[in-house]
Amino acid sequence: MRERDSFLIVWARAAAAVLVMLSFATMSARAGGDVTSGLQVPRFVSLKTDRVNVRGGPDKDHDVAWIYTRIGWPVEITAEFENWRRIRDSDGTEGWVYHSLLSGKRMAAVQLKSKTDLVALHAKPDTQSPVTAQLQSGVLGSIKHCNGVWCRLAGDGFDGWIEQNRLWGVYPDEKVE
Repeated sequence: MRERDSFLIVWARAAAAVLVMLSFATMSARAGGDVTSGLQVPRFVSLKTDRVNVRGGPDKDHDVAWIYTRIGWPVEITAEFENWRRIRDSDGTEGWVYHSLLSGKRMAAVQLKSKTDLVALHAKPDTQSPVTAQLQSGVLGSIKHCNGVWCRLAGDGFDGWIEQNRLWGVYPDEKVE
């Protein structure tokens, strides 16, 4: 009888814990979950400063895993928790950064199979239009407009149209005004 009573007590405690967790999850979902910005997740943003600490978790108690040193680099927000954003870079590496270190300015980086490859930047969103520049992998630019197939990209000494699938910082078929 004692063994059965112990089992029932353990079972009741476990059931109560599950109910508490479900209640919290329901309240959290009604309040928008951990998404505090109200903006769509995932989404692309860019690094606001030239020194961004990336941490293993969403608070300053977590160690800095690495530091970004390139202002404007595009990253994808994959989750939000309070004022922290989990980001993913073009290599697929993820970590947490404080929200104020990110900007809503849409930037993109040329992403090619090889670092030595070049991609044409055109005067118009058409492969038959004149080539205004050749860009290599890693070139950073500001997204001015995307029609779902082509993006107008401007940067240091260049401005033109590039095929959207050559960029990290914009989703396939995404339109940017």
